[in-house]
Amino acid sequence: MEYQTESEDFNIKNENEDNDNPYITNEDLKLYKKFDDEDLNLRPELLKGIYSYGYEIPSPIQKIAIKPMVDGKDVIAQSQSGTGKTATFIIGILQNIDLMREETQAIIICHTRELAIQTHNVLKGLSKYLENISYSLCIGGSRKNKFINKKDNSHIIVGTPGRLCDLMGKKLISGEKITKIVIDEADEVLSFSFQAQVKEILNTMPEDAQLCLFSATMPDELFELTDKLTVNPVKILLNEDNITLDGIKQYYVNVQKDNWKYDTLVELYGCVSIGQSIIYINNKGKADWLVEQLIENNFSPASFHSNMTQQERQDIMTNFRNGNIRVLVATDVIARGIDVQQVSVVINYDMPKESETYIHRIGRSGRFGRKGLAINLINNKQMSMIRHLEKMYNTKIEALPNNLKKLVEEDLE
Repeated sequence: MEYQTESEDFNIKNENEDNDNPYITNEDLKLYKKFDDEDLNLRPELLKGIYSYGYEIPSPIQKIAIKPMVDGKDVIAQSQSGTGKTATFIIGILQNIDLMREETQAIIICHTRELAIQTHNVLKGLSKYLENISYSLCIGGSRKNKFINKKDNSHIIVGTPGRLCDLMGKKLISGEKITKIVIDEADEVLSFSFQAQVKEILNTMPEDAQLCLFSATMPDELFELTDKLTVNPVKILLNEDNITLDGIKQYYVNVQKDNWKYDTLVELYGCVSIGQSIIYINNKGKADWLVEQLIENNFSPASFHSNMTQQERQDIMTNFRNGNIRVLVATDVIARGIDVQQVSVVINYDMPKESETYIHRIGRSGRFGRKGLAINLINNKQMSMIRHLEKMYNTKIEALPNNLKKLVEEDLE
């Protein structure tokens, strides 16, 4: 994975005297240290929603990316998971919504139902004090969404590519008056599997509609596509030196053979009382198998993958968030964007198939600056992968020491 930081049109821009700007940009951008900065000029009702939601000062991505969104510029922004990028683009949208116009003005495209639901919840919280604001959630897989037969004129619509494409094709959502389009986890949404649907969605909207793309990772092939979609975009990218996993301790266990992983996993949980955790598996069937094995060993896990119904997935996420489920065995459908603050440990039972996915997976722990722990179970052939990830993310992944209990207590205290 390479980031386009060597281009001559990028310069490190930093007007913040505290030197806390981890981004490189293609334009001079002011950093706003306060949400109520006069130059940012956010609506009083929006500010009230921001503060009541729990934000006190802007995060680094919020300091730099809200303003160009408000100014109506196309934006390509890179920010790691857990840095507040969802609130960044929602604030940028809410500031410009014309509450007197009862028509759809903004659309947010998310690659999974879970991320769409989470984004919708953030939107609900931040817009709490905006009178007459309307928004809707458009996702497939639930009975509630299957029988919509009237036009949706909500100011803001959050949805997944397939569902949005379907409703727009049926003229139940109109793109004619949309002024802002946000694509979250853009590298995933604009991947080959979603490209046709996204193209159909964009074709229903005005050519001059503002397009804002957000993602934690920005591979080169994404830029090749975004150059065709955006017009003179503001590019806000992480300096490679700042693509780090600070706050997340990372270890590996060389189990030598894959069929020894299960015993190692049980031993890990037997050594220490781990809070809520996510175990990542590459295969749906294998995820169900692992859950069955763990239940036989008196664990109380749940599996999470795309073969489940939307209601099943929603129930599992609700129970995981409130602590009724402590161990979640999941595929990469939950690797991106999902925020469960109580997760402190991530275990890669299977190493990810793509290196870029690693940062998304272990980013489920250590959210918003909290400490986290990642443990990778590898075989003899995967040591080179560990070294590659160390170099790729400028990080250290050490062999798991024997004193695991003391280690976990120190790393997560």
